[in-house]
Amino acid sequence: MNIFTENPDFYPTPADVIERMMEDETVADKVVLEPSAGKGNIVDWLHSRGASQVVACEKDPNLRAILQGKCEVIADDFLTLRAEDVSHVDMIVMNPPFSSDMRHITHAFDIAPAGCTVVALCNYSHTSRGFANDTEMAFRQLIEDHGYTESLGQCFGRSERSTDVYVSLVKLYKPGRGASEFDGYLFDGAPDLGAGGGDRPGVMSYDFIRDIVTRYCRAVAAFDEVKAKADEINALAQFPGAGCHDTPPIQFKAVKTGSDRHFESISHDRYKKELQKYFWRVIFSKMELEKYATKQLREQINRFVERQQNVPFSMKNIYRVIDIIFQTNGQRMQNALCEAFDTICSFSAENSTAGEKWKTNSNYMVNRKFIVPYIADGYDFMGNARPRVELRLWGNAELIDDVAKALCFITGTRYEELGSLRDAASRSSWGQWFHWSFFRCKAFKKGTMHFEFISEEVWARFNQAVASVRGWELPQTRRAA
Repeated sequence: MNIFTENPDFYPTPADVIERMMEDETVADKVVLEPSAGKGNIVDWLHSRGASQVVACEKDPNLRAILQGKCEVIADDFLTLRAEDVSHVDMIVMNPPFSSDMRHITHAFDIAPAGCTVVALCNYSHTSRGFANDTEMAFRQLIEDHGYTESLGQCFGRSERSTDVYVSLVKLYKPGRGASEFDGYLFDGAPDLGAGGGDRPGVMSYDFIRDIVTRYCRAVAAFDEVKAKADEINALAQFPGAGCHDTPPIQFKAVKTGSDRHFESISHDRYKKELQKYFWRVIFSKMELEKYATKQLREQINRFVERQQNVPFSMKNIYRVIDIIFQTNGQRMQNALCEAFDTICSFSAENSTAGEKWKTNSNYMVNRKFIVPYIADGYDFMGNARPRVELRLWGNAELIDDVAKALCFITGTRYEELGSLRDAASRSSWGQWFHWSFFRCKAFKKGTMHFEFISEEVWARFNQAVASVRGWELPQTRRAA
């Protein structure tokens, strides 16, 4: 018997893929369903992480025999299960057959009890941009409304049974309902994160987090009460038989505000989603992350906020996210240093010792003096020369500001004490040196600006930090002591 050749849909889940799937999840003391258990790779992992019970489904009789003793098999075909069969389940973790993955994942969400989390793998093409049929459109809408997806690439390339198929991870969160909807959102006894220090930005106290979650829970509950009353008013005001085009002049409904004066009705789930998005932005603002982040990192934070808006907005999840941010702050700023280095080198071949601005894997340094184009604005819209230095609104000033943020990280300098390049430049004249942050700067009407590191030590530390991250050896003749 060969379980691989006899079952074309059987692709055992590698251990590292399971770790990726469950990276932000806790299974200890939970009841978990594995709908396509195979020979039990996911089942074994769940047991090893403390799941109180694992139940499974598996159609292949040979694979079911392997599962005996590992868990309870509650059905052969997962698609035959009903909601009452899994009402006790806390989580569903699955690597379904890719030939019918959307059907399996949608069914899992349909029958999952309120508050259940669905973690699944699927073919990347079903979640990616581009052409989509009706089934894929409905599947993507399900993810948009109740969870998120991320690409895992060709993660089965080195598995027991390899495939070069691109894979997506899908996580769905079944919303609760009624009085129990927010059970477990609040808890007592969490330690304050305090005022930070070191690489911990901002202040995030226990009381602050509890207040945000309390406001969220109470706002959603109040929304439901008001919406129910609004529906009652609208129903009473609409006289029977008046016709669909003869409606009362005033309708009560929740709407999303926007500058385009377009209003759309807001449902319970949509209100929760928008409110979570707002509160996540409040949390990130309170942690003061934005002022330490480069343009690319700010975009990553925005994507993170978009992803988190469908995750249950509980104190436990907020603390988990904050801890991840604190633990990875150093890595983020290392990325910022490398971004700054690449930004400077990209502007001109003269900005680095390599002499080739596209050279990214050699032993070279950013020169102490470098030139940035398309940053100054020497002439107004009438072609008249400006008497004082001005910077372009959409030029490279933001990229140089990112360089300053990265240098603040390695020098322990407070970014807010630097002031802006735009303000410093406005007090200077064309072709004259002025000081800003870590640099002497000189702007020219043709749009370029020259920069020079004021401190040789800061210049050396910048190059050494990037070389360390990328595993480079600095040139012996240019290495700082």
